Amino acid sequence: MKAVRFHQYGAPEVLRYEDVDQPVPGVGEVRIRVAATSFNPVEGNIRAGVMQGPIPIQLPHTPGLDIAGTVDALGEDVTGFGIGDRVIGALPLTSTGAAAEYVVAPAQILTAAPTSVPLVDAAGLPLVGLTAWQALFDHAKLTRGQRVLINGAGGVVGGYAVQLAKNAGAYVIATTGPRSFEPAKMAGADEIYDPGIPELSEPVDVVLNFAPIPPEQMAALAAVIRDGGVLVNTTVWMPAASDEARGVRGINLFFRPDAEQLAQLVTLVDAGKLHLGATRRVPLAELAQVHTEATIAPINGKVVFFAPSAILD
Repeated sequence: MKAVRFHQYGAPEVLRYEDVDQPVPGVGEVRIRVAATSFNPVEGNIRAGVMQGPIPIQLPHTPGLDIAGTVDALGEDVTGFGIGDRVIGALPLTSTGAAAEYVVAPAQILTAAPTSVPLVDAAGLPLVGLTAWQALFDHAKLTRGQRVLINGAGGVVGGYAVQLAKNAGAYVIATTGPRSFEPAKMAGADEIYDPGIPELSEPVDVVLNFAPIPPEQMAALAAVIRDGGVLVNTTVWMPAASDEARGVRGINLFFRPDAEQLAQLVTLVDAGKLHLGATRRVPLAELAQVHTEATIAPINGKVVFFAPSAILD
């Protein structure tokens, strides 16, 4: 089969589109005929070798943390899935990825794909959707009526977080660049500000930080949180700020695969309560070009890489 791999850390040029052996599912695993995977910025950092401490991988390595595809083979002791089932999932950060025609995945991380969007486009949901969900509900413990500030709401994760927070009944304040003002408004933000620390009429209960910011801005974000509140940060190379004197907690988030949470996201998508946003489709063989783009400027929207046999419905 065809797969994208890198045999050493480095610039996007280390990515090769090459022939590899088709994987065989082990106990508790399924093999998936991949429709698509997606680009996540963390994968560029993994490829470059800057995440070897927190995310150790084996070389050669296939990127692609998101999966959307069709179950092709079942390992022993797999229940709940059958050949031909359309599934999505997010692989553990250290796993062999889905930038290939076939991938093996633990059955426990998979859930049925949404029926209201093309399977290829559904590859853009798992990691970013789970990151937003876990930031809001696992770590911030967001509840109805709370005030949440989402810094970096114009990104893909931020866009999901705005929608999920509004669905949960929160008052949502977003910071983003001018070109993302309208998408943030459409997602449900109650107030929208330019990047930076907004002058708020009252403190917030929760801050989510999805943007790379300097230490002084991180500290300033903690200052707009009420006593006892929380700051959840996904840019883990810049630790979350806290304020022990006021009981403000700082939490650094690493996403984790979770089929149950992903199933709830799928339900929201199919109910029309969660929208995937703009998706750009790129052939799997051109994955390295997108990695190159990301070294020059942040990628706008979500990019999915479709496999050679994918149906672009």
